[in-house]
Amino acid sequence: MTALTCSVHPALLYGRIRSQSDQTYGWETPIDRLTDELKPPMKTDIRIRRSIQELQNDYAKGDKKPLEDVMRAWKGIKELPPDNPKSFFRLAGFHGEPFRGAGWGSPNYWGGYCNHGNVLFPTWHRVYLVKLEEALQSISGCENVMLPFWDETSDDSLANGIPWALMQEHFELDGVTIPNPLRSFVFNKEIVDHVSPDPQGADYGKPAGYETVRYPLSGIVQGPDKDKTERHNKNYPNYDENVKLLNRNVVNWLTSQIVVHDTPRPTNLRAKYLKCLDAPNYTVFSNTTSRDAWNDDLPTGSIRIESLESPHNSIHLAVGGFDVPNLTDFSPIEGANGDMGENDTAAFDPIFFFHHCFVDRLFWLWQKRHRFTEHLEVIPEYPGTNSVDGQNPTPGMVPNTWLTLDSPLNPFKKNDGGGERAYTSTDCIHIEKQLGYTYGPGSLEGKPIAPVAAVVPGTSSKMIRVSGINRASIRGSFLISAYVNIGGKKYHVGTEAVLSRWNVQYCANCQTHLETKAFIGLQAFQQDSIENAEYEIQIRTRDGMLNHPQTSPSPLSIMSKKSFHMEIR
Repeated sequence: MTALTCSVHPALLYGRIRSQSDQTYGWETPIDRLTDELKPPMKTDIRIRRSIQELQNDYAKGDKKPLEDVMRAWKGIKELPPDNPKSFFRLAGFHGEPFRGAGWGSPNYWGGYCNHGNVLFPTWHRVYLVKLEEALQSISGCENVMLPFWDETSDDSLANGIPWALMQEHFELDGVTIPNPLRSFVFNKEIVDHVSPDPQGADYGKPAGYETVRYPLSGIVQGPDKDKTERHNKNYPNYDENVKLLNRNVVNWLTSQIVVHDTPRPTNLRAKYLKCLDAPNYTVFSNTTSRDAWNDDLPTGSIRIESLESPHNSIHLAVGGFDVPNLTDFSPIEGANGDMGENDTAAFDPIFFFHHCFVDRLFWLWQKRHRFTEHLEVIPEYPGTNSVDGQNPTPGMVPNTWLTLDSPLNPFKKNDGGGERAYTSTDCIHIEKQLGYTYGPGSLEGKPIAPVAAVVPGTSSKMIRVSGINRASIRGSFLISAYVNIGGKKYHVGTEAVLSRWNVQYCANCQTHLETKAFIGLQAFQQDSIENAEYEIQIRTRDGMLNHPQTSPSPLSIMSKKSFHMEIR
């Protein structure tokens, strides 16, 4: 007997189909009928993570204790010996350097425990924040401290950039002026890159006494780029001026837009954060690898899906050292290599945790809006569900292992039946019932679920698809930017930020899973206006442009001989 098969887009199996008339759900998946499983007991002592802006406002009104306690707790964990399990050095190092486990000296494994480019990205970082928060609460007098979130899409952030509590150089605590604990971290132990075959040429190492930096400065202090860093940083000796440059850059990333036919069209991170909240299922919401596969399979004329990981990446690069491409008339600052801009050093900058607290809040908002507070779903064997998707397997994970909600979130442990076991995603789905915290008020709340995506009549239904970008040839993180030239005017359509490692060429798995893609929609333009338009792709790296900008005389598929493939579809 011959088996009959059919091809069905995963949206029909794992997406939640919504009615355009009442925005209610159409039907359930089999997983939806499993929500009556045994649930953990409700915690009665739910604590609230507030925005750092709200703590600042209280401080300005005279209620100084909440912000002072946060400062006190951070000061405490940063002063702990580096081998203390609650020390900031130890906890920050879980994300990347100093490399541990099989990744200590082997390019066959990811150096740190962090998960990016796969379905464990939101849940791994959720538990990571809990462990950081537990460390803060271990400091005497700080038992009730909660990790605040930087409300990145608040009116204050859109207008001014990073909250002052994360930027101010000094802070008065208990009558003494101290270095602001939230501004940077001074390494109390050296970290060494053992993966590079040439230790003298390794850029990842940090000596004891090194202090983390942000845009416009560079933090590459070892290897062949050390002298370049010293020359670059001498151009930016004034801290207050550097803060202004950084805040201007962050505001540009958060608020950028283009004007087409006298109508503003957002190309900014706020729009991306909003868009990711409409992702139809957890798998594509959770990471860029699954999002890319989903967008690749969409029928012609469909609007692309956004993932939470994508705008998250952009904030890393905005703080760590990339300007918004061609947005303003000021010159971009080349050579800015702040610690937030690279995976293996990002978590040593305290702002990392305030950023990820906002990302986790967006994860919770998505869960509540899509009725996934009690369970999540992972599309089996979909791109982004393997331990080698997006990165090497992390220490403790077997290569080519399918990732599920029961995969261990190493190295984080929880008590269970008198013993310890690794956290899994099923342990951290409902933040109030399982983890005992929730979020205070902030931006993007109450936005109704968008109706089924449809193209506005008259506007383009097409997207720019960029593929075949070889990460092995690129040092560190980079940007993929798309432009369209209509009637002699060049428009920046959008940019995809890629958060990467400084030396991908030494990452064995990255050599076999090194392709990077980008999907940038053209819905801001009228269909007839782009019929004879010219298109351009720029890939901006730490070392400048990757090859020369590639242009297309018409919206047809073309292949770059050296670097990447672009098509309009």
